Amino acid sequence: MAAEGTIQSYVHAGGKIGVLVEVDCETDFVARNDNFVTFARDLALHIAAAAPLAVGEDEVPAEERESEVRIATEMAADRPENVRERIVQGRVDKWLDDVVLLRQTHVNTDKYENQTIEDIRAKLAADTGENVVIRQFARFQVGA
Repeated sequence: MAAEGTIQSYVHAGGKIGVLVEVDCETDFVARNDNFVTFARDLALHIAAAAPLAVGEDEVPAEERESEVRIATEMAADRPENVRERIVQGRVDKWLDDVVLLRQTHVNTDKYENQTIEDIRAKLAADTGENVVIRQFARFQVGA
């Protein structure tokens, strides 16, 4: 069980965007590990830049998903009936890639070589030998 971990923060220059993120692991030893803490800090910076809606796909609000399905269905209405469902699914999947944290490509492409957050999390879990869980985040933006 991932009952240890860290909370890291990031405040963008100018103080207009701020993020808190909780990343959990199994032991205090890993929670204090430089690679683990660096991952959490880099994750907070990514969240500030990429503005995801949810950590995982199952946490995306149903009304947001339904809205995207509706829009994609309307956009595919003029296409042949036999391909509409695939077009809608493709558009929704692309939208999920944009709004689900684990599916997003890390904004620091030089450091993370176009890996998704899930790829980076899984590698850290393999390297530490522990379950690494991105538990939650809060992103604040002035005026939003």
